[in-house]
Amino acid sequence: MDKKNLPVIPADRADDLHNLEIADSADLILFMAGNQFMVMKEIVSAFKKEYPDIEKIFYETLPPGLELKQILSGGALFRGEKIDVHADIYSSVNEKAMETLKEAGHILKENYYLYLHNRLTLMVQKGNPARIKSVADLGRDSIRISQPDPANEDIAFHIIDMYRQAGGDELVHRIMEKKRAEGTTIFTVVHHRETPLRILKKTVDVGPVWATEAIHAKASGLSFDVIEPGEDLDQRNRINYYICKLKHASHPENADKFIEFIRSSDAQQIYQKYGFLARL
Repeated sequence: MDKKNLPVIPADRADDLHNLEIADSADLILFMAGNQFMVMKEIVSAFKKEYPDIEKIFYETLPPGLELKQILSGGALFRGEKIDVHADIYSSVNEKAMETLKEAGHILKENYYLYLHNRLTLMVQKGNPARIKSVADLGRDSIRISQPDPANEDIAFHIIDMYRQAGGDELVHRIMEKKRAEGTTIFTVVHHRETPLRILKKTVDVGPVWATEAIHAKASGLSFDVIEPGEDLDQRNRINYYICKLKHASHPENADKFIEFIRSSDAQQIYQKYGFLARL
């Protein structure tokens, strides 16, 4: 495929391409929804301990929308070069991604599974100088929002659902269209990297993020506060993580082992340590 038709991985996202140097000889290739970045080192380590013969694992922690584009396009561009890496495993927080893969002939219906849940929260500057008290406050003229881009980031769809529940289509249009045109809604490419930095630099007042990302950022020593949307709005009962084995996986047996592991109680306990909600 012509390079110009390939999706582009931002040049500064090398930290989301893990073990790229062994990708060509990997025993397993994982495209994991990027919001799991803080847990993946421990997950991979535990998996390799259980299956020591699976030594070389390349994994991505990019936004799942961008990873989906890689699968559909057969590769991606990174720093001007094509990355010719084909996933054995893909995970997403949007079942539509699984339907897209099924329609494109990349997976069978029975080859994807629900394995995890999460919830949303609002990251704000330390002391909350903008005095944000609720999701509805994000519609105020003065509030600057770090907003995940729906084109690449599946979290955006859950955030939009939260906005709609809080203020109807009017609030959705206000935040996603009007405020973006005004420059007070600023889209992200990789929100879990960009939003905390914007909060620290005080270039935004608030950013909707996964609760797990706020927990990780706090544990990393970053200075900020959190405003909880509340259980009625934080989408905890709607945010479902799905995982699948690609039909043309180069390492199908290893992929099956990883899916079995990720759904096990051992893996679920690791996820819960980082604030994820266990599969019901």
